[in-house]
Amino acid sequence: MKINKILQHDFDEIIASNKILDKFKDSTFLITGATGLIGSLMIKFLMYLNDKMNFNIRVIGLIRNQDKANQIFKDYLSENNLKFLKHNLGSGEIKCDGRVDYIIHGASITQSKMMIEKPVEVIKISVDGTKEVLDLAVDKKVKSMVYISSMEAYGQPDVSGKVTENDLGYLDLTNPRSGYPESKRLCEVLCSSYVSEFGLSVSSARLAQTFGAGVLPTENRVFAQFARSVINGEDIVLHTQGNSEGNYIYTADLISALLTMLIYAEPGQAYNVTNEENHMTIKEMAELVVNNFGNGKSKVIIDIPKENMGYAPDVKMWLSNQKIRKLMGKVWKPSVNLVEMYRRLIDYLINKNVEDYEI
Repeated sequence: MKINKILQHDFDEIIASNKILDKFKDSTFLITGATGLIGSLMIKFLMYLNDKMNFNIRVIGLIRNQDKANQIFKDYLSENNLKFLKHNLGSGEIKCDGRVDYIIHGASITQSKMMIEKPVEVIKISVDGTKEVLDLAVDKKVKSMVYISSMEAYGQPDVSGKVTENDLGYLDLTNPRSGYPESKRLCEVLCSSYVSEFGLSVSSARLAQTFGAGVLPTENRVFAQFARSVINGEDIVLHTQGNSEGNYIYTADLISALLTMLIYAEPGQAYNVTNEENHMTIKEMAELVVNNFGNGKSKVIIDIPKENMGYAPDVKMWLSNQKIRKLMGKVWKPSVNLVEMYRRLIDYLINKNVEDYEI
């Protein structure tokens, strides 16, 4: 199996810092959204655990597109403990043979343009798909499941300090763009309802924006655009004033958090998963990237188009991670700051094809 050296460094850091990983020996995981950023990195980390620690973890990756999966996991296709299950979420019952011990449900539409142009599809895949995964979890009697929600579920909270899990804010229900955050809220309620009605052990992770080494070639969210701009010596062009406040967490910190939640999270509860230190406006982050990695060749430009690009309204929000730190502080804490996040991301994007090696 080949692995990029930056990913290998990230994975070794998880192993060194997370003391509960041996609980997953000889387990079977189902990962939805397997070809997305979080799902693909989770699968690669679990395969790394097998190779380095002989954990004998079996992984089922739920996918829609086999060709995409073959490309993303081209160096993993010979792994006997990795299988793919093709299923379009929202289309009906998930047919999965064999035992499943843990589920991480990360499948979702995350492209802002899709949220504007196909709001019905966004809602259907989110809500119906989550119900299908929950039904499978009940049928398989899984030990634990984590549903990957989003900080967008907060809408526009009216708080002056850091936002806790109880601070849900206003959502404009006449705006089709609200279908994404509102469906995230409904999926969290579904999870809590399955806890109450069926005794399922499932919790929700409200993620800050997640990025780092391992981003996919098709990634076009703002963090990847910023990184590619400075790599190419180009200006960073903002299509808003950049006043929205962002909350961020590094990919490896998140992978470790999700695995720890499978063991420690209280069923039916939601947890902010963020690094409180990684908080700033979009414009401030653009300036951070230019100042640290632009080499004097890039600058930040604001160019606001007339047409609606599907961007969410400006959000003033600083996520608190105190609930999850209180729960898991002895076994998990985020450690990678924004400058280091971008350093590893940029190194990965530059070297992802030349530093792969066998383990």
